[in-house]
Amino acid sequence: MDDTKIAPPSGAEEVAWDLTDLYAGVDDPALEHDLDDVDSRADSLAKEYHGHIADLDAGSMFTLLESYESILEDAYKVAVFAHLLWASNTEEAAAGALMQKTMERVSRLNQKLIFLELEWANITDKQAKKLLADPSLSHYRHWLELTRRYRPYLLSEPEEKLLAEKAVTGREAWERFFDEVHSAARYEFDGQQMTEQMVISKLYDVDRDVRQRATESISTGLKLLSRTTTYIFNTILADKFSDDHLRGYSSWISARNLSNEVDDRMVDTLIEAVTARYDIVARYYRLKQRLLGLDELFEYDRYAPLSAADRTYRWNEARDIVLGAYGKFHPRMAEIANMFFEKKWIDASARPGKRSGAFSHGCVPSVHPYILVNYKPIPREVRTLAHELGHGVHQYLARPRGLLQSGTPLTMAETASVFGEMLVFEDMLSRETDPVMRLAMLTQTIEDSFATIFRQVAMNRFEHAIHNARREEGELTAERFSEAWLETQRAMFGDSVTLTNNYSLWWSYIPHFVSTPGYVYAYAFGNLLVLALYARYQEMGADFAPVYLDMLAAGRSDWPHEIVKPLGIDLTDPRFWDQGLQIMDGMVHDAEKLAEE
Repeated sequence: MDDTKIAPPSGAEEVAWDLTDLYAGVDDPALEHDLDDVDSRADSLAKEYHGHIADLDAGSMFTLLESYESILEDAYKVAVFAHLLWASNTEEAAAGALMQKTMERVSRLNQKLIFLELEWANITDKQAKKLLADPSLSHYRHWLELTRRYRPYLLSEPEEKLLAEKAVTGREAWERFFDEVHSAARYEFDGQQMTEQMVISKLYDVDRDVRQRATESISTGLKLLSRTTTYIFNTILADKFSDDHLRGYSSWISARNLSNEVDDRMVDTLIEAVTARYDIVARYYRLKQRLLGLDELFEYDRYAPLSAADRTYRWNEARDIVLGAYGKFHPRMAEIANMFFEKKWIDASARPGKRSGAFSHGCVPSVHPYILVNYKPIPREVRTLAHELGHGVHQYLARPRGLLQSGTPLTMAETASVFGEMLVFEDMLSRETDPVMRLAMLTQTIEDSFATIFRQVAMNRFEHAIHNARREEGELTAERFSEAWLETQRAMFGDSVTLTNNYSLWWSYIPHFVSTPGYVYAYAFGNLLVLALYARYQEMGADFAPVYLDMLAAGRSDWPHEIVKPLGIDLTDPRFWDQGLQIMDGMVHDAEKLAEE
């Protein structure tokens, strides 16, 4: 049976993206032509510059970087098209074959060009300082600075080429396999076969029996997949250890911190600050237990809506809510967000074979971002739409920075997305006069913030445990993973939520652990930063918006602490994280006060 018929109508059933701004389709001859063209240009570039980076003056270096960036942009355009086509239907063989082909071609292309970063990283500090000070290289300055930070961890050119070549059939192949396994999986619920996302959405149902049965359905399905996912996890962990060992990183998280442009100590301070305030989580869930009138709160009760919040939002209504809130903040923000709807840059229908979850892909600067969501007509999905459109606005504004500097480190990637959620929440709350409904809205926002601050840090603690255990103990069993999962989750909830054995395998469907090890703490970083930014917005009023949009437009053209400095934020202050956590404490206090009323 087609499981899309089971879900309540969302109004997004026909909302699909138009990828023709990239290519006409999987058989477009331009795909092969463009891949051959970038290969040829890479050969010419290597022939002219290989072995000569140390001899270049600033003008010649700029010419080289322009050509290099152009080659990568044209190659990544093909790769993005293939990825988006596959994400919209992971079960389509032709899309999978195209994605694999482009991954292999782009990997070989990067091997041809890898000399540039290696040679630049290895020139003398005196030469580098002179070039970085030259105004003609100012556009690429930060990318050049970042590249030199990897100097202690780079291998020889032949070794780097070999690692890049083998990654296609190694780590990247396992990532794709994991995604396809979970996209294809079906879970039995009320006699029907449903996708993972459709069953998980029932955890937000007002009916406790529905939530409990949904938990059992997912847990049963994950158990059937556990042998496969356990092997994938072990392989990814072993591969990560191999890379870290070969490059000389001091810990499993050091490479991620380097790419996030933060040092290990800053991340440790963040983790310590958040785990020290797990009491906020326990206090909130004890409140929720009382609000739901339950003797005991189980894991399947965490996202239960209060009855007042049990309403639906069809696609067009969600669109109007988000665009309205964005427009009140700044017209330019709403203008950009509206283009995603008008120009079909969003794929929103939930359907079999489509990748689960949601994302905004920055694509390449010469085109525009694309957004994927699996929209369902529930309150949480309105915030998900606001979240991904925040990413999209951020990515769109940063396009003039070029391919090398338009993206952001993961620590800054959530800035606009979470801020967008806050704009929508505050706008909806300001129009609501019923205190019961206001409480329901506040609890949903608190839970979303918990999911991106406390839960992500708890998942970081899980990753920390499994990476180190894999390195010290060898291959881990599913039970060993589950032990670490429950231990780190229980540390967060304390005695406020009872975690049953059904919950023990819920580590095994989270894609970030496989695709981007170490990613998850960036959510906490970004959310706490946004809480501080939103507090500044409330202080500054309308003067804040243009400075904020300038910050988004900066992309990755400077260090994170420098980019946020004009907004009065000091990321170098160890006490910074406490500010956001105090705001979270205050939100729980407000919920407690509303509950009393």
